[in-house]
Amino acid sequence: MGKLTVRALRAVLAVVLVGTVFVQVSMVWAMATDPEEGALPLTPLRVIVILGMVSVQVALVCIGRLVTMVQHGTVFSHAAFRYVDGVIGAIVAAALVWFAATAFSAPGQEEDPGVIVIMGGIGVAILGVALIVSVLRTLLAQAVARDVEAARMRAELDEVI
Repeated sequence: MGKLTVRALRAVLAVVLVGTVFVQVSMVWAMATDPEEGALPLTPLRVIVILGMVSVQVALVCIGRLVTMVQHGTVFSHAAFRYVDGVIGAIVAAALVWFAATAFSAPGQEEDPGVIVIMGGIGVAILGVALIVSVLRTLLAQAVARDVEAARMRAELDEVI
């Protein structure tokens, strides 16, 4: 991975991380302050948004650690699985949060139930992304196993020579 690519990816990760922290702080501030007269604070929806942002932040931190491992050439090791599992867990958590948002907004959609069906489909698509990352984890496991085998064979060859 080139230096420019790594820097660009780190910049994107940093911007998204700062953005999610800003959203979280805004939501906490909105929950802490008194709502206008007669207005609902929408506290459950704000909590859902905060939890969704936490799942995004966990994924961002794990991806950042994986980028560091790629940069140092250590991504094909057992240590990488911790971060890949973190990404998978964060994506599953985001899907669950999305399903919670769908359930929370369902009572207001009696006239147009298609919106809830579409939201449910989006939740299933988010779970599909977790499955894709799980397949990529399997590929990483195969690469690590081959790397370990190659190192073992090199060691045996060094002994022979």
